[in-house]
Amino acid sequence: MRKRSSAADRGGNPGGASSVRRRALLGTAALAVLVALAGLLAFLTRDGRTSAKGRSVTVSSASSPSTAAASAAPGDRAALPVPPATHDPIVFGKAAASALWSYDTRSYAQPELLAALREWMTSEAKYADTASVDALVPSPVLWGRMADNGQYATASVSEAHFPASFSQALQADPGAITQAYVYAVTVSGQQSIGWNGSPAGGAEARSTTLAVQCRPSQNCALVGVFPTVSP
Repeated sequence: MRKRSSAADRGGNPGGASSVRRRALLGTAALAVLVALAGLLAFLTRDGRTSAKGRSVTVSSASSPSTAAASAAPGDRAALPVPPATHDPIVFGKAAASALWSYDTRSYAQPELLAALREWMTSEAKYADTASVDALVPSPVLWGRMADNGQYATASVSEAHFPASFSQALQADPGAITQAYVYAVTVSGQQSIGWNGSPAGGAEARSTTLAVQCRPSQNCALVGVFPTVSP
């Protein structure tokens, strides 16, 4: 029986100088622009929305985990993840995390999942850290071994919030957020993995901090995934 792959087995593109610079840019951009609480509140409360600070919304596996892969029992086929049309970084962050934690080797090929996830990325190349997203997708070789056993993963999101460091930085400079409208969002939930003959193979807690761009005139888009989780 095929044992589910561990996080250490997940493949990715080899890093280089360009990848290091882009990862540094991601961190620099996020720290530079996630510093405007007043601007953030104005942005999130327009059109009647309330601030997402301190908000915790639980999504059970019985309801839809997100617009990403739906629950996949043996015989089911999951759709590729499609980004939601939203201006709320919390809503987008939850959907993006679920998409990143979900896959189905029975339903599509590894390049198809990579292409689908890149549709979530910001079109502003100077901010997009595509490598940090690609690294979360199993490598082609590992994907092939997983596909031999019909391995798949679904995700449920339990909570999402702006990290404390993000909120503190927002208080420091009320105008910097308008430079790039990049928000840090920490998402927590669970990834469930199954394979042929073992639809309830196992489940693990997951947490990640994402950089999400939500310009007022555009739907939110993914900037990248931080290398560490920010509480």
